[in-house]
Amino acid sequence: MRHISRPVVIPITVLPTNITDMLYWVHQRQIKAVVLDKIKRNAMEEINRFDSISQYNAYNNHETLHPLVSVIDYSKASPRMLRKSYFGFYAVLLKDVKCGDLRYGKNYYDYQEGTLVFVGPGQIAGIENSNEIYQPKGFGLVFHPDLIRGTSLGKHIHDYTFFSYEVREALHLSERERQTVLDCMSKIAMELQQSIDKHSKMLITNNIELLLNYCTRFYDRQFITRDHVNKGILEKFEDTLNGYFGSDKPQTLGLPSVAWCAEQLHLSPNYFGDLIKKETGRSAQEYIQAKLMDVAKEKIFDTNKSVSEVAYELGFKYPQHFTRLFKQRVGQTPNEYRMMNN
Repeated sequence: MRHISRPVVIPITVLPTNITDMLYWVHQRQIKAVVLDKIKRNAMEEINRFDSISQYNAYNNHETLHPLVSVIDYSKASPRMLRKSYFGFYAVLLKDVKCGDLRYGKNYYDYQEGTLVFVGPGQIAGIENSNEIYQPKGFGLVFHPDLIRGTSLGKHIHDYTFFSYEVREALHLSERERQTVLDCMSKIAMELQQSIDKHSKMLITNNIELLLNYCTRFYDRQFITRDHVNKGILEKFEDTLNGYFGSDKPQTLGLPSVAWCAEQLHLSPNYFGDLIKKETGRSAQEYIQAKLMDVAKEKIFDTNKSVSEVAYELGFKYPQHFTRLFKQRVGQTPNEYRMMNN
């Protein structure tokens, strides 16, 4: 029988032997590198999503005693990597460990130990993702909006504006304040250990409301003790308005909003509004309108411009809206003010 030789099998990993094969090989390596980089970035950008209290409890190795509320001891949770987290409920988080830097806009801010962070439903806690492993410590109160429906707390939960602050605007507690927060959480945890009865919801929500009222007091204290920081923000706010009205932005963008001013100062609208209110006694909107009237008075002195021209320069779409606001704020119409001061 004639011997038939087997075909030679060339491994696919063999190096290219000509220019065409080499270019193809390099191209495939580049594609592989891009794909691996994309996979890595997707992993880094992964967001933990918590829609229910039970999901969050399971993530933190905590038993679910009530489907709508929980007080968590983070030291019992497993070590983890830093990840951004989506919350479908309210969260009051007291972290007692340095666990990365917070990112806001283009800047990073140190997350100090012992700070209190508030997160509202639908928000994402902005801790930068990394592959660093850390052991969480501290305590957290989480409660679902369904828990407070029809209660006193549910009717004015939106009054606690700090749930809409950015994470970097956290509450920095003194040791005494920290103990007060822990005492309130302890009372809620103790109530959760009891059998659920007709009194449970009222007692739990009342204690949550007490905790939030204390936090309102502590934020008022923080606005006062950080007065030098606040003064700097107020000065920047004034400079921002001066720059705005000194440019052509009013004609192109219209009147400056509170949200726009807050964004320029890298603050959330609610925190910015509360800070300006504490510093000046006026709302941010009232402050903007006062600045607007100061600029308007200067422009009205120029008799070469009609009131309509002044209105358009200030960012009003309709001159009658300018006239109405001017009369409301100054007590005279623009024409009356011009005649009285010329």
